[in-house]
Amino acid sequence: MEKRVRILIVDDERDFAGGLRTTFETKAYHVVVVGSREQAEQAVRSEKPELVVLGTITPRGDAFRLHQWLKQSPNYSDLPMIVLDASYEDQLLKGWTRTEGLRLEAEAYFCKPIQPAVLLPVIENLLDRVTRRIKVLVADDHAVVREGIRALLSLQKDMQVVGEAVDGREAAQKTRQLLPDVVLMDIVMPVMNGLEATKAISKECGQVKVLMLSQYDDEENVLASQQAGAFGFIPKKSASSQLLAAIRSADRAEQPARPVAAA
Repeated sequence: MEKRVRILIVDDERDFAGGLRTTFETKAYHVVVVGSREQAEQAVRSEKPELVVLGTITPRGDAFRLHQWLKQSPNYSDLPMIVLDASYEDQLLKGWTRTEGLRLEAEAYFCKPIQPAVLLPVIENLLDRVTRRIKVLVADDHAVVREGIRALLSLQKDMQVVGEAVDGREAAQKTRQLLPDVVLMDIVMPVMNGLEATKAISKECGQVKVLMLSQYDDEENVLASQQAGAFGFIPKKSASSQLLAAIRSADRAEQPARPVAAA
């Protein structure tokens, strides 16, 4: 079962926080609500949310202290945050001071009152940016190789294996069906080899980047991969870190068009 995106709401106004939770849960998000800075810090550690909605809490200044704790922590500094400041009537009780506001680091800032539905498109946009994963198709006729790659990629927060293929024909078919961002393609496979499959993918799904995998990194294989339309060439003996770097570079289209064998 796919893991649901976790959102932490920090707000001591129960009715308002409950309305946020109900609205967000309509999108199948896993929502945790807390009402104090101490509870929020504990929830961040235990729940590991993908996004924080930092509303109003007392005493005044605790919202800013929580903000600072998050931004100064190496583990949470990149956690996206939406700040909901107090309404004009409550500014002196629990709102952010001018000095605190000047030091605010957040992806979005609103003042109450605000309808929960207004926040949904903002949240969806932020989550699309921070939770997007590179979709990878693994094509290799050896189950052990496929399982090893799947296990490695499953540990990466930004990658997802969307399918596997045991030969070139199946790789081309599944690429058309699944439209992965990156295909890891073995050269030597039955039915249709990886080079022929890459030619078909390059012709029909030009946006998909193919990284060729081979036990041999000789110039002949590199050149053949280039001519087939592969985006890069990765020897199977390469370290796992090199494979991961190659996948991320291919997704960002940062490598040159000519495949280069890894060192």
